[in-house]
This record gives sequence, structure tokens and C-alpha cells, in this order.
Amino acid sequence: MSEVEKVRVGVVGTGHLGKHHVRILSEMAGADLAAISDSVPDRLREISAKYGVEGHADYRQLAGKVDAVCVVVPTHLHREVAGFFLSEGVDVLVEKPITPTEAEGRELVQLARERDLILQVGHVERFNSALKAISELGMVPRYIESHRLAPFTFRSMDIGVVLDLMIHDLDLVLALVGSKVRAVDAFGGSVFSSSEDMASGILKFENGAVAHLTANRVAMKPMRRMRIFSPDCYVSLDFHTAHGLVIRKNPGVDFKKLDLASVDTSQIDDLWKYVFEGLLTIKEYQLDEGNPLASEIESFLQAVRTRSEPEVSGEAGCEAVAVAHQVLGAIGENAW
Repeated sequence: MSEVEKVRVGVVGTGHLGKHHVRILSEMAGADLAAISDSVPDRLREISAKYGVEGHADYRQLAGKVDAVCVVVPTHLHREVAGFFLSEGVDVLVEKPITPTEAEGRELVQLARERDLILQVGHVERFNSALKAISELGMVPRYIESHRLAPFTFRSMDIGVVLDLMIHDLDLVLALVGSKVRAVDAFGGSVFSSSEDMASGILKFENGAVAHLTANRVAMKPMRRMRIFSPDCYVSLDFHTAHGLVIRKNPGVDFKKLDLASVDTSQIDDLWKYVFEGLLTIKEYQLDEGNPLASEIESFLQAVRTRSEPEVSGEAGCEAVAVAHQVLGAIGENAW
């Protein structure tokens, strides 16, 4: 398949997120939106008519009509639907989390490996311009703090907030730290649903790094923020507004020889400037928000064309789910 050839793509599930997959694919030069599927008749008719695309109530009818598929169904159906297409020789982009359990995710990874197929997981924050800016700094995180809050949406009721929202930051932290999790402590509880609606977890890694993650899906206002500390740099990111703040040690100061006790503060007119303009340097970023979902889908199609490893592999999706269940296990031990 050449890089200029269009990929025949289908979308299974055209609800809140799936309809955006359909829209983006319908506008993407490298995609041929061949067919869609949805179990809700009225929604299927509406989306099918709007984009002039063939629609089916049974997702299995897409077999033979698509070379790749975006699976955007409830999490508990991921193993069934994604597994069907992999068994049919179709490359798959499955939304996060890859599956409700690590074991089911490993089954999908094995299916893709046996058939030499592309399996990408929809951890969309990996394609956020704010995160891409971090990677260019080359920092080694020692402490990460994240907050991901959202008002109650009455969606994703088949999973709790850990697999619904915290999974985003678990994936990001694992990618940033690059080390195995050594220990997890967490607490959380239910507010409206039968699963946990709020959760807070502390992850300790084998390389000494620590991450403190908070997720809440019954918040009054949305928030998607992350702070990252390293010995030489501090980064604050707002994924919602695409704003970044980077504070670094001033390269012109020899901190090993700096004796703070000898500093005569009585001779300094503005201590704030002395610290933040003398000892440290500050840079603010108003990052290009772009469209992370479009970037995610384009990266998937590129992997399909070139038969290359996707940016977010099935293995990465399984690792995030595995740590999510460590968090859930700790919550179970600390029930409120």
C-alpha cells in the first residue's frame, strides 16, 4: 500500500466520540470512509445520511469492506468487536482503555501479532501539542502531579473513573517516566454510579520517580492539568487550554557552588526577581491546540500504510490497564 493510496476505513460506534471519528475520516485526504456501524437505528440513519456512507446495524457486515476500523463502542465490547476485526485481517484503532482487563487486552495484542496487523489504542492525550512540547525538553521526571476533572456526563457507565478518566494520565505518566511501577496506594469512592466516581492514587516507580494522580467525574468544572518536576526543570501544563509554563535553572549559575546562607537579602530590592529572573528562567507557551484526535487517526492510517509500529501500541494500552487495576485494587483496600 503506497503512502498516497487511500485506506478504506470503517467506524463502529457513532455516539459521542464515534461521530467525531466519522467526521474527521470523511474530511481526511488519506482516508476512504467506506462504512459505519451502530446499534442505535436512528443514530445510524442520521450519521449515514449526513456523510453519505454505507451503514450497518451489525458491525460484522463491515468485514470485506474495510482495511482498517476505528472501534468506538463501550469498553466492555472492545474485546469482542476489536477481536472480530483482527480475526478478519483488519487493522484496528480501539479507543481507550484497550479492554476492561489486561488479560483481554493481551488477547488482542496476540491476535494482532499472529496476523501481522496494526493495533493502536486511542490514548488521545499522547497527541496533544502540550505533551509533544514536554518531549522536546528532554527532562527526566522525578515527581508528577495530575488532575483530571469533569462534570458528570452519564456516559461510560460500564466503567469507573479510573478506567474512564485516570487512564489518560496513567498512560502519559508511564510514557514519561519510562520505568516499572513498584508500589501503588490509592483511595476513591462512588457518588452516583455503581463504580468509583472519584479516585486519587500515588504511584512509586523502580527508578525512584513518584506520581500523584487525581480523577473526578462529578466535578463542577472540567480540569486537565499536569505538573512535572525534575532536578533542573519544572513544567506546568494545561491540556484544556494548551498553555504551558517551563521554569529552568539558569544555566549561567553554578548551583553546586551556590551558598544560599551567604546571600545578603537586605541588599536585594526584589527577592522574587532575584529568584525567578536571576537563579531561574521562566518561559510561557501558548501551544497550538491543533486537533489531537485528528492527529491520532492520521498516525493510525500512517501505520497502516507503512506497516510500522503505531505511536500507542496495544502493549502500551495493556500496561496502562494493568496499572489502573493496581489503583483499583488499592482503592478496594481503602474503601471509604
